[in-house]
Order: sequence, then C-alpha cells, then structure tokens
Amino acid sequence: MADLLTADAVREELGRLPDWSGDPTGIGRTAQLGSFPAAIAVVDRVAAVAEELDHHPDIDIRWRTLTFRCVTHSAGGVTHRDFELARRIDDIVRSAA
Repeated sequence: MADLLTADAVREELGRLPDWSGDPTGIGRTAQLGSFPAAIAVVDRVAAVAEELDHHPDIDIRWRTLTFRCVTHSAGGVTHRDFELARRIDDIVRSAA
C-alpha cells in the first residue's frame, strides 16, 4: 500500500501544480475544454493513463467542464500516486487546449 502524505507534503506538491487544490483527503482540479467532444477526448486519454498507472481518478463531466479528483482510496488519502496521476492529467489537458 502507498504511504499517505502529510498535510505539509500535500501543500508542497500542490505548489508545483497551480491548477490543483486540496488537502490530505483528496486533490482536484477543473478543466474547461472547447467543446463536449474535446472534453470526452480528454476523458478517453485520462482513462488510458489511469489504466497504465492502475490508479483511477473520479471524473465529473458537465458539458465542456471536467472535474478530476484524485485520492488513493485503499490508503485512505493522498499519496504520491495521486500527484503522478495529476501531472499526467495536466499534460493531457494542456495538449488538448
């Protein structure tokens, strides 16, 4: 099982991911895409990465707006795995813009 990050460690990691916010219970971000199909394409790419990492975010889809939430449920909070997934999500969102 992955080790939980402390509140200080979560704050430090969030400092490197300006679009994300959260605390030791979970981190999240919202992304606005140009269209519904573009948003779904991002979700498809995130799904592929999530399968590769065997770590899956919660995703809320509202027309062109996607909200991602990352937490390592099996550990009961945020771990380094969540930040790795967050960085990969940022790369995907950035490339879709």
